[in-house]
Amino acid sequence: MTIADTDVLIDYLAGKGEADAVERLLRHGALRTTVISRFELLSGAKNAKQLARLVQLLEAVPSLGLDDAAADAASEIRRSLERSGNPIGMADSLIAGIVTANGGTLLTRNRRHFERIPGMKLA
Repeated sequence: MTIADTDVLIDYLAGKGEADAVERLLRHGALRTTVISRFELLSGAKNAKQLARLVQLLEAVPSLGLDDAAADAASEIRRSLERSGNPIGMADSLIAGIVTANGGTLLTRNRRHFERIPGMKLA
């Protein structure tokens, strides 16, 4: 399962970055995102037109939630990275926990953060 990070979905709406890959995954119903990315996208809408475009996109991209398994994975990721002196922030820790708990592959432009997580699958 491919899970899109916030930056990739923003790029898709702007027609840049991984837009072609996102379009292919959307056509096949094979793309997911996280509730964290959903929150980041919706809260970042600057006007009604942007909000409408985001809502339309998110209707086509199911969000994976933060359940107990994902929260546990996220907390372990966060503690481990903080101990090593390489924290990535709470939102990215939560995204990583959701992706890990769901056995997914993260499609992101922010490889610098997510490459720090052992075993994290990146597209």
